[in-house]
Formats: sequence, structure tokens, C-alpha cells
Amino acid sequence: MNEAEKLKKATYHLWTFTASKMIAMLGANVMAFGFSLYILAMTGSAMSFATNMICSVLPRALVAPLAGYVADNFSKKRTILLAQAGTILTVGGLLIYTETVGMSVYAIYIATVFNTICSAFSGVTFSSAIATLVNPERLQRAMSFNQLSMSVAAIGGPVIGGMMYGFFNIDVFLMVNILAYIIAFCLEATMDFKLYSTRGDDVKKEKVWEGLKGGFYYIKQRKVIKTIMWVALWINLFFSAIAVGGTFIIIELLKVESTHFGFIQASGAAGMLIASLYFATRPEVKAPLRFSKISLLLLAGSLALAVIPLVTNFSYIAIVSFYLLIYFIFAIFEMGINMPIGVYMQKNISEEFRGRVFGLMETMAMSMMPIGMVVYGVLYDAIPATIILPVTSVIIIIISLVMLRTSILKEAHPEYYEKEDITKSVPHSTT
Repeated sequence: MNEAEKLKKATYHLWTFTASKMIAMLGANVMAFGFSLYILAMTGSAMSFATNMICSVLPRALVAPLAGYVADNFSKKRTILLAQAGTILTVGGLLIYTETVGMSVYAIYIATVFNTICSAFSGVTFSSAIATLVNPERLQRAMSFNQLSMSVAAIGGPVIGGMMYGFFNIDVFLMVNILAYIIAFCLEATMDFKLYSTRGDDVKKEKVWEGLKGGFYYIKQRKVIKTIMWVALWINLFFSAIAVGGTFIIIELLKVESTHFGFIQASGAAGMLIASLYFATRPEVKAPLRFSKISLLLLAGSLALAVIPLVTNFSYIAIVSFYLLIYFIFAIFEMGINMPIGVYMQKNISEEFRGRVFGLMETMAMSMMPIGMVVYGVLYDAIPATIILPVTSVIIIIISLVMLRTSILKEAHPEYYEKEDITKSVPHSTT
């Protein structure tokens, strides 16, 4: 295949990948929204709802490293298609069970666990395959489109799910999800996951344990990648402050209506949408880690500002407007962190290790979420939010300055800093 044909195929991948991800994510979000409402309607228990959330997080965190090993050692296309088929069969099985026996909470839990496992394999494999689907010059655009599809699904899922809940029973939610994944399966079946691959067909497969150890060793030997992993770990822990505290402050302390809180959360999805479009249309960031560090510092500063309505006499409209803006800003800065780092990792991690690195990173990040939620859940019951958020903001700033120090940035982007040093050393002419 000549270069013109490869570029044409890469363009096809760009749009097909975005469409398949958007359709599948939209179907999954509609179904997840329906599950949450049906569980609450059937049980009226917050614990039952929380159990389903655990079923949608814990299995993914546990199997992500194995998914990474599979992505590195087996056909990416076959892995993704099998994972999508697994989701279709799981939801189809739940539909048959509902029709013959009737819906039960435990059936939803089991289906959620299997869906989450399938999602881990398809998600990690897709993440490791982006650099082989499109040419290097369009990596940032591909990842932006990926985030764009997730943002649209995050906005549209609850809206469509809420409308459907009022008119249809759970069978319709399940059928919509099955249809969405069938369409995604058909689109992904047409993609060439080896288009920009640098690996040969005679790659020797490693044993599972050796492969996982190899992934750890690869990360350990690369200082910048290891630093990124540790930053992701700590940031996911400390940003639980807003994941837990945002709802607590806005609804419990400031008594904002749940409908208006829904708009506030939607503003975050809108921020991600705007940021995705921005990164999709601008040239690639020249020093990704430096850009991410600045975004992280700005996000940490915004976190401290979130307590302002607690210490002022804002009107109700002012409170809602303030948090609409804050959540919008949070999302933009979050994209400013994730997008450049994602592109950097796609370009600088060897293809044969990419799946394992992304799998381990996902496990580390997701394992911190429940820990952070428990820790901050306890803290918000014991300490005022006006102390927790500013202190957390300071901790994140310290982590950013220490872990993403100039020496690390220079190691990550030597060409950028060499050019900067040369520019500074050239004397300015005077007239």
C-alpha cells in the first residue's frame, strides 16, 4: 500500500473510530442511566445503587493489566471484536432473562460485571491501537475525536435515557444497547489495525506473568513514563476532593436543586466537548508535558476557588452560575492535562509495550478512585469544605512542581528546551 492509500485509509479510520466509539458509548450510557433508575425504583436503596457502581469500576481495575497483555501479544482487531461480541451476548442474555424470568437487581449486577470486563479489553486495546490506525501527524486529532465522542455520549446518554425511562420499560434500554454495539462491531470490522504498525507478524508471544513483569520493567526503565504514572496516581486520589465534595457542597451545603445540579454537571461535559474541538483543530502541542503541567497548576488553583460561595453571600442564581463556570473550567483544564500526555505516550511508548502500559495506568488510576472517595467521604464529615479544598489544591500544586520539575520536562522534550536555551543565549542586536 502506497503512502497516499495509507493516508486515505487513516482518514477513514479517524471518522470510523469516532463514529463507532460514539455509538457504542451512547448506547452504554443510555443503558447505565436506565440501570441506575431501575435499581433505585426496585430497591429504593442507595447501597444497591453504589454496589452497581462498584461492579462497573472494580472489575475493570482488576483486569486492565491482563487486557494490556492481550493487546500486546494478540491481534488487536480480534480482541476488540471479541470484546464487543461479548458485550452483545451479555446484554442479549440479560434481555432473554428479563423476558422469561423477569428483571432482578442481581441479574443487573452480573451483566454489569461482564460488560465492564469486556469494556476493559476493548478500551485498553483501542487505546494501544490509536497510533497504528492513523499517521503520527494526526494523533492529537484522533485522540481529540475519541474524547469528543465520549463527551457527546456523556451529554446525550442521560438525556436520551431520561426520556426513554418515562415511556419504555427496561427491554427497550437493552435493545438500544445491543443495536449500538452491533453497529460499532460492523464499523470496527472494516478497520486495519496494522496500518501504521512497526511490528512484524513473527512476534514471539510471552507467557502472561512474564508479559506483565515485562510491562513493569519497561515502565521502571523509563523515568518520564514512570513519572507520568505516579502523577496520574496521585492526581486521581486528590481530585476525588471535587468528585465527592462537589456534590456534597452544591446539594447539601448550598441547597441547589437536583435539576440545576444536572445542568452544572452537563457544563463539565460541554467543557470537554469544547476542549476536544480545540485540540482537534490546532497544531500538535510542542512540549506536551509542559502544557499538561501548566493545565494541572491552573486546575489546582480553580479547585481552591470552588469554596467561594461558602464564604460569601451569593444569591441562588449566582451560586448556580458560579458552579456552571467552575465545572466548565475544570473540564477544559482536565483536557489540557490528559490530551497532551496521551499524545506523548502514544508516540514514546514502544508498540510492543503500549497495551501493558495503558492497562497498568488504567488500573492505577481506577484503583485510586474508590480509595479517594472513601477518604474524602470521611474528611467531609469531619472537616469543613472551606479547609479541605484549599489544602488539596496546595498539595496538587506541590506534586506538580516536584514531580514535573524542569529536569523531567527537559528529559521529555530536549529539542524544545535546547531551542529555548539557544534563543535565550543569542544576544539581541541594538541600534
